[in-house]
Amino acid sequence: MQNILFILLFSMAFVSCERPNKTLLQQENARIEPNILEHSFNFPIEEEVYIPIYSDIYCRTRNFKVLLTATLSIRNTSRTEELYVKEVGYYDSAGNFIRNYVEKPIYLNTLETIDFVIDEEDLSGGSGAKFLVTWGSKKPTRPIIQAVMLGHIGQQGVTFTTQGETISQKNELEDKNKADIEK
Repeated sequence: MQNILFILLFSMAFVSCERPNKTLLQQENARIEPNILEHSFNFPIEEEVYIPIYSDIYCRTRNFKVLLTATLSIRNTSRTEELYVKEVGYYDSAGNFIRNYVEKPIYLNTLETIDFVIDEEDLSGGSGAKFLVTWGSKKPTRPIIQAVMLGHIGQQGVTFTTQGETISQKNELEDKNKADIEK
């Protein structure tokens, strides 16, 4: 009886340690292909947004770092307008350009979201990494551009977010309205 119980417990432990179905995970994590913009990037409203990214953070001492996976999320909040993205540039702690995540300008449909991931093993950005995102639109809109970082120390998880901050903007619609008022 003890042998049967042991075999039963052993088989349950073995089955519970099975890896998840890769096909199912791949389907859940399937990335939507970006929509390529077919004309030049020139819109009445354009902004450049700075988003802090932490590829790693210090823990306990300056000599101990926790590696993090970072996800940049660009969300079109408009129900009526497309959002156009010209650049998703990744920079390191010293401000050196590492790579651009979009080869050609793309657009997001209404309420669409696109994500860009910095893998945990990617040490190129460092603790002061950042994204610069340049976006444009035909009418006023307020996209949400943020990053989520996550990692772990043993069994303790670390997760936090950062928000994008506009560092430059062009608004020809607002400039035109001001000029009309001054007349």
